[in-house]
Amino acid sequence: MKEQLNGLGLAFPGDTWILNLLLVVAVVMALDLLAGHLLRRAERMANTTATAWDDALIQAARQPLRALFWIVGLTYGVSLARTDLHLPELGLIKPLREVGVVLCLAWFLFRLIHHAATGVVRMQETRGEAVDHTTVDAVSKLARIVVVVIAGLMILQHMGFSVAGLLTFGGIGGIAVGLAAKDLLANFFGGLTVYLDRPFSVGDTIRSPDKVIEGTVEYIGWRHTRIRAPDKASIHVPNALFSTIVVENPSRMTHRRLREVLGLRYEDAPRVEAIVADIRALLEAHPGIDGNQAIIVNFDAYGDSALNIFILAYSPVTARAAFQALKQELLLAVGGIVARHGADFAFPSRTLYMVEPAEADTQAISRQAPPDR
Repeated sequence: MKEQLNGLGLAFPGDTWILNLLLVVAVVMALDLLAGHLLRRAERMANTTATAWDDALIQAARQPLRALFWIVGLTYGVSLARTDLHLPELGLIKPLREVGVVLCLAWFLFRLIHHAATGVVRMQETRGEAVDHTTVDAVSKLARIVVVVIAGLMILQHMGFSVAGLLTFGGIGGIAVGLAAKDLLANFFGGLTVYLDRPFSVGDTIRSPDKVIEGTVEYIGWRHTRIRAPDKASIHVPNALFSTIVVENPSRMTHRRLREVLGLRYEDAPRVEAIVADIRALLEAHPGIDGNQAIIVNFDAYGDSALNIFILAYSPVTARAAFQALKQELLLAVGGIVARHGADFAFPSRTLYMVEPAEADTQAISRQAPPDR
């Protein structure tokens, strides 16, 4: 049969490696199609479940699984061809196949981390639950770093490098690298501190009394944090700075403070006590004021031009716009109380005493006359 094929020009001695290679390609294509079909069926089944992990697993496995089939199949086909052609053994085929498998596994884990994080956030938002984007982002980034480190060590091991020796050398070289890149490492560990301590999260409004920093946090990275200032300018703050400055987070306040000093005229002194009592009753009865917190309304001091009344109260309304509306309502109500009692607010004033001319001359002569001895 072989001689007949040779006579027809369809085959010749040594052509079996081509047939083997084509057979391997056909098997890989069949496995690729079968895997795609099974993954589509699994995806339809996963859409009926409430959890996001099965969806993330299926979506993450699509492309890495196909790449894995082709890497293993082609390297196996090359090995068969080498055997059929009686070529010397190629020492790179096995390491390349193992490196390809490691890369496919790392690719799968990267995609799994991404889809899992996205799915968890989407599921919590659908349920109406609060989503901590900072924690999700931190966990996903740490997981990616772990995958990169482990995959890198496995690749070096399969390529014939001594991982133990590399780690020993890395301990010595790490000192030099640390000294050369101390600012970069400081920012990295500063970002790690932000992720672990969580003094603020993405979406929080922060400010620092130590630095000219105020705005809404948009992004927290390993090197810097991006803040959108009130004037919509973008502020990029190195993470190392957050370990040395005081950071205020108004977004996490439980109450907003109402603190005012009202000045009444001196002629309204008989009405001060009644006005103070009515203002205190107003704050104690208002739904926008927390009665469990301190409510202070007292006559405070005799000012230069006014009788000062001190007002202190706390509101559970923390949104700035809503609190400003509440504050306006309360101040207008206080103004109504003052007007109802026939009083009015004081303003800086000065009294000028005029002296009659004849009286002024008499006073001048009396000052010039020598004293009696």
